[in-house]
Amino acid sequence: MKITPGGVVAAEWTKFSSLRSTWITTGISVVLLIAFGVIASASISDDSLSAVDLALSGSSLAALTVGVLGALLGAGEYTTGMIRATLAAVPRRLPVLWSKSLVAGFAALITMTAGAFAAFALGSAVLNDGVSGVGLGDAGVVRALFGAGLYLGLVAVLGVALGMLVRSSAGAIAILAGLLLIVPGLAALLPDSISETITPYLTSNAGSAVMALTPGEGTLGPWTGLAVFAGYVAVALAATAYRLKKTDA
Repeated sequence: MKITPGGVVAAEWTKFSSLRSTWITTGISVVLLIAFGVIASASISDDSLSAVDLALSGSSLAALTVGVLGALLGAGEYTTGMIRATLAAVPRRLPVLWSKSLVAGFAALITMTAGAFAAFALGSAVLNDGVSGVGLGDAGVVRALFGAGLYLGLVAVLGVALGMLVRSSAGAIAILAGLLLIVPGLAALLPDSISETITPYLTSNAGSAVMALTPGEGTLGPWTGLAVFAGYVAVALAATAYRLKKTDA
């Protein structure tokens, strides 16, 4: 039977959608994004923040959970040994990586974009009096909300790449948490001259720049930041593709 790209994607979607952990992790990601956005909108009265900033305040935790989703999809078959059967069915190997990345990234993009718009709508309804509200028609609002979906979709792809690179769910999740949460915190401890130079280019800082309504001083522009983060994801995918082709499963 001829193996087609569409067939490989369909097979990966079947694996993805048939696991209970997939739906639980996706649901938790959406709930975190919406719940933190609504709570922050209702309780914070900082006039330096916009309604979009508050609505997307749960994006850091949502990034971690969608990254876990990708890592589980990427490394799960190595844990069970099913990857040998998968690669026997797809001898060229790389279509498996591209299909897993496409499935995880697309699922995260759709659900997280919907979650971002829901967080903004619900957050705007309970917005604290100290924060000026904005609407979907205001400059940058739709870009920031769609950007949240794009960034979180790329995080899911990064999780897949790390999972298949290290072939361990726990290892991939640890690396992902380090890249997204720990490294930016450690960079803040460096001397100011060094920290101010490298901080905008760190993974989560670069990727989340697309969600800012107005770029802050010393940060990357929205699309420049997303492009830098996409570069990190591309490097991770390239390293994973090399190992997938050159080493046994």
